[in-house]
Amino acid sequence: MNESPNKRAVIVGIFVFIGLIFFLAGILIVGNLRETFNRKMELVSLFDDISGLQPGNNIWFSGVKIGTVSSLNFHGKSQVEVNMNVAISAQKYIRKDAKVKISNDGLIGNKILVIYGGTDAFAEVQEGDTLEVEKTFTSEDMINTAQENNKNILAITNDVKAITKKLAAGEGSIGKMLDDSLMYTNINATIVSLQKASAKAQQMLNSLADFSSNLNKKGTLANELTTDTVVFKSVKASVLQLQQMADTATAFIANIKQVSSNPNTAIGVMMHDEKSGARLKETIKNLESSSKKLDDDLEAVQHNFLLRGFFKKRAKEAEKDSIGR
Repeated sequence: MNESPNKRAVIVGIFVFIGLIFFLAGILIVGNLRETFNRKMELVSLFDDISGLQPGNNIWFSGVKIGTVSSLNFHGKSQVEVNMNVAISAQKYIRKDAKVKISNDGLIGNKILVIYGGTDAFAEVQEGDTLEVEKTFTSEDMINTAQENNKNILAITNDVKAITKKLAAGEGSIGKMLDDSLMYTNINATIVSLQKASAKAQQMLNSLADFSSNLNKKGTLANELTTDTVVFKSVKASVLQLQQMADTATAFIANIKQVSSNPNTAIGVMMHDEKSGARLKETIKNLESSSKKLDDDLEAVQHNFLLRGFFKKRAKEAEKDSIGR
């Protein structure tokens, strides 16, 4: 009789002990308290705005949870000092130039800290190091930006509305062009003229292309001029002769200019001495008057009765000669 109650108490105690073990294990697993037994190191970051971050929020690195936020303290005038407990096992992966930013655990989850970046040029972090913070846009910043964009869109819409109103009223160059059919006709005519000019330019290019293609066709003048050495030499000789004639004419004109500029030469005297020119003109007049007097004397000799028969005989012979021819 005495053994049964003792035995029952022992069995109940064993079950209670097992239940306590499972209960403690469940608390550790659900509350993730097993990390309290892991070795930790403390890192620090200074934020201007923690956006609702709280102690106990998780810290992630490359998608792996490596610690939690231990405490939040005000620093300076408006900054917040965030103390982070990070597992020692992650120390070798975090560099001193790594950065920290605030993110969300899921779409609408709790705030978390994300450590990212870092290069091999820097050493691994040590206890008490301060990591640089990346400025991130909060939901309030995005709302403010959206409001500014809405204001800009409204201003642009008002400007477009004013411009379209002026266009409809025929104001401005474009409005007049849309409203004035004569201006449209002129522009259309200008476009047609440009098209014709383009077509003529294309024809000219085609002609040049044909000419260049004829250079390679045997029997054509262009091909003979460019490929036949005999024809080329003949053309070259003609060009040289023309060049020589031009050079001779140039030298002749230069000599005349030089001689005429020299007052000691006959041409120079005629060109520069007015008295010599006047004398030359007087001499020419005297020669003309002497020639006229000589003609008059010959006419008088012909009518002289002593020589009249001679001149009549000469006239008859000249008439016969002209008839015989």
